[in-house]
Amino acid sequence: MPLDGGSENVWAPPDTHARIGPNAVLQLLNVLEEEGGPRLAAHILASAGMFDLPPESGMIDERPVARIHQALRQDMPNRAPRLAWAAGEATANYIIANRIPAPVRWLLRALPPGPSARMLTKAIRKHAWTFMGSGEFRVVSIRPLTFEIIDNPVVRGEHAKKPICFWHTAVFETLFRRLVAPDYTARETRCCACGDAACRFELTRTAF
Repeated sequence: MPLDGGSENVWAPPDTHARIGPNAVLQLLNVLEEEGGPRLAAHILASAGMFDLPPESGMIDERPVARIHQALRQDMPNRAPRLAWAAGEATANYIIANRIPAPVRWLLRALPPGPSARMLTKAIRKHAWTFMGSGEFRVVSIRPLTFEIIDNPVVRGEHAKKPICFWHTAVFETLFRRLVAPDYTARETRCCACGDAACRFELTRTAF
């Protein structure tokens, strides 16, 4: 993707600031390129005040990540939910292929859905810092399986009439569909952008 701009490394946070995984941006940029070519991806980056790409490895500053997601919602409000969802699916697929060892994938798929869901939930809670930055992740309940991200940095400062965290929702749904049971559905029932203290995600099975 040809981009022009300065050489300042805006992706490397000060030691005092929170970090988030680079796939929160990289997968979104891939989706934008598929949607409208490199120019569309470059346009969203520029709208967020960014002129270079994040590194593919290592944690990055959460602040430019938030600005890019917010620029997408501001510049393309009609397409943003679909594109953010596609990026969330791609992020989950990347995690499954590259961050979960093959024996663990096999075990999650071999176990009954109940134990498998508990095992995957434990893993998500352990590694939540990679996708929530300075937010606080917690498991609210098991039935229905409910997660919260308190003070979600990806929507911090935004205002919306209904939940807008399509990227996070898609990550959760895809992980559970591919590793636990294919009939899982995730939905965001509360959102920091709507004035709530936390973004809340409920995962349910259509078979129940």
